[in-house]
Amino acid sequence: MPACTFFGHRECYGLDREKLREAIELLIYKGIDEFFVGNQGGFDAMVHTCLKQLSVKYPHIRYCVVLAYLPGQRREYEDLSDAIYPEGLEIGLPKFAVERRNRWMIERADCCLCYINHTWGGAYKFGKAAKHRGLAVINMGNVRI
Repeated sequence: MPACTFFGHRECYGLDREKLREAIELLIYKGIDEFFVGNQGGFDAMVHTCLKQLSVKYPHIRYCVVLAYLPGQRREYEDLSDAIYPEGLEIGLPKFAVERRNRWMIERADCCLCYINHTWGGAYKFGKAAKHRGLAVINMGNVRI
């Protein structure tokens, strides 16, 4: 099952929600039917909203919010109905939980849709990691990855 993951900045000023929805819909047309998204910031929230809407139009797609922390450890995500916490992520220091979660998503994806506008921080780091692993990386931001 072809899969896509997402990385973007916590703040995603200038990103048009409709263009994001169209980009995800294009991936669905190209055969992507499984999606992994985090829950750490504005970009993740926008992606999640788009995936919820698109799952009504395309009932064959699957998406899940991949949690970096066990439910109850952080209050960043209240609705667990579409969330997973991958086995094995609980091992290690909590400080690196987001990094372990992001690597888990990269290992299971075929492509990565990003919104990256600068060359520092986690979004850029993991966009580069996805490209290094051989994933097709699409950046809707203005930085070359």
